[in-house]
Amino acid sequence: MLKKFLPNEHVPSVFDIDPNELKEKGIKGVITDLDNTLVAWDVADATEDIKTWFQKMNDHGIQVTIASNNKEARVKLFSEPLDTTFIYSARKPLSKAFKKAQKKMELTKSEIVVVGDQLLTDVLGGNTAGFYTILVVPIVETDGFITRINRKIERRILNWMRRKGKITWQRRDQ
Repeated sequence: MLKKFLPNEHVPSVFDIDPNELKEKGIKGVITDLDNTLVAWDVADATEDIKTWFQKMNDHGIQVTIASNNKEARVKLFSEPLDTTFIYSARKPLSKAFKKAQKKMELTKSEIVVVGDQLLTDVLGGNTAGFYTILVVPIVETDGFITRINRKIERRILNWMRRKGKITWQRRDQ
């Protein structure tokens, strides 16, 4: 069961996800989390760097859909200026939002990666739904109440995986 929490890949940030490498793997779509993955959870708008990242993905023909557990107003405010599709109140780790994003993109599972900063929502949900998953380091170390609880559970899972030799990288919050 714990292998469902194991991401296929780990990178420091979304900026370390190269569209050329994605294309080489046959990837045509990214389902990404919003808070603490693209921007800090308390930042309303996309930074210039994130705008550039979205443009780079678009220039390489890679669709990006934001799937967030946050409310519509938050996700819409962030997504619309980027002209990207979004799913709010996603209820991750449940698979429904991932499947909805896949359907919107009209791509196969093997053509999509799921990117996020949480094992308990993004990685578990992406893995359960059958996607390739990439875990990023959270942008900031502060979180909302529920996420703080999730982080404690994540630390235990990550420590177990590290002891078993399943991962070799460290997170900043370790």
